[in-house]
Amino acid sequence: MTARGLIIGAPRSGSGKTSVTIGLLRALARRGLRVRGAKSGPDYIDPGFHKAATGLPGVNLDSWAMPPSLLNALAANAASDTDFVIVESAMGLFDGIPAPDGRSGAAADLARLYGLPVLLVLDVSGQSQTAAAIAKGFATYDPDVRIAGVVLNRLGSERHRKLAGDAIEALGLPVVGAILRDPTLSIPERHLGLVQAEEHADLIAHIDRLADMVERSLDLDAIIELATPLAPAPGDQSFALPPPGQRIALAQDAAFTFLYPHVAGHWRTMGAELLPFSPLADQAPDASCDVCWLPGGYPELHPGRLAAASNFLSGTRRFAETRPVHGECGGFMVLGETIEDANGVTHPMLGLLGHATSFAKRKMNLGYRQARLGAACPLGEAGGAIRGHEFHYAQTVKKGEDIPLGEIADGQGNPLGGFGGRRGHVTGTFFHAIAKA
Repeated sequence: MTARGLIIGAPRSGSGKTSVTIGLLRALARRGLRVRGAKSGPDYIDPGFHKAATGLPGVNLDSWAMPPSLLNALAANAASDTDFVIVESAMGLFDGIPAPDGRSGAAADLARLYGLPVLLVLDVSGQSQTAAAIAKGFATYDPDVRIAGVVLNRLGSERHRKLAGDAIEALGLPVVGAILRDPTLSIPERHLGLVQAEEHADLIAHIDRLADMVERSLDLDAIIELATPLAPAPGDQSFALPPPGQRIALAQDAAFTFLYPHVAGHWRTMGAELLPFSPLADQAPDASCDVCWLPGGYPELHPGRLAAASNFLSGTRRFAETRPVHGECGGFMVLGETIEDANGVTHPMLGLLGHATSFAKRKMNLGYRQARLGAACPLGEAGGAIRGHEFHYAQTVKKGEDIPLGEIADGQGNPLGGFGGRRGHVTGTFFHAIAKA
């Protein structure tokens, strides 16, 4: 079975893409269809909402970080056992970085590559007929990206809907949804984006409210008709990150959540066993494991609890004496000596690396990264090239004297110097690895 697919796009972040996507996924699932969500780009959080809405794991499809063969393999896998794949765009539909054709990271790359139609979500608050000018721009900007329909969001009245909708339909673009302004449908946010799905109070009830909104406000039959087959060219997993060990102790709780679904999925496919443990519950990595992985998340929101988790701290230190421990972003922060919280209070951490970080002195660091490893580590072999992403507000306030993990550049190849740290069996970096380059 090959799924049909479409892309949910918008002019910018904050237009309502995520709410429409989650509601549409749930509404289609209510019809008895097998539906899967996908996210263009490196966002961690939205796939968790997609999974909650459908019961099926989400997937990231990143045209910059993933070589075409891996991108095709992941897209084909997503389509192989489902009726519909709904791809949610990151930021604006055409937003990516300057790169060779098809490798910008924008959702538009996926529309071109797979011939998927785009359902354009327009926040029309504060405008009426001007929405038609925006829709026309999207429809004509790239002839290889087809805008198949429009959803009007945050309407103030029926008259507002008619003014904006009639102007758009006069262009030949069907308006397949009209959503009235309703602040109760918004999803709470924090400094790295939406509050995670598992932290959302009454998550399923909220998802069902979004589905009710979609059933009330969108023409589901028309949207189903807009979708086209998702049939990627043959691909393979040769550029996927290999499992760092056979038995992987994986930190997993509200402080450690950011592990890409495709990474964990590939590790399991390759026969690795993932053994979760909760540092916030004062659990240590299982002593039977041969590697410990501390993923990103929000340790800056829980530093006091982590500092008091004596079993976690001592157990992880013992583990690191003989076996690899790797930390990404939030995990990297916890590997350091201290974390300063938002109130300026400093909390001791594992001290397995010599740096210290602060969430009080915050500055956004965001962008694609390409790294070259200086030595073998859980990310790969010495000299290996890895593509990934960096997104954090915490700052390094003490660098320490550890050996850098390697050299890093931005998404366009501009050198940024050494990155991360390495000491004994311990490695860490603010950089989130996505795939081999």
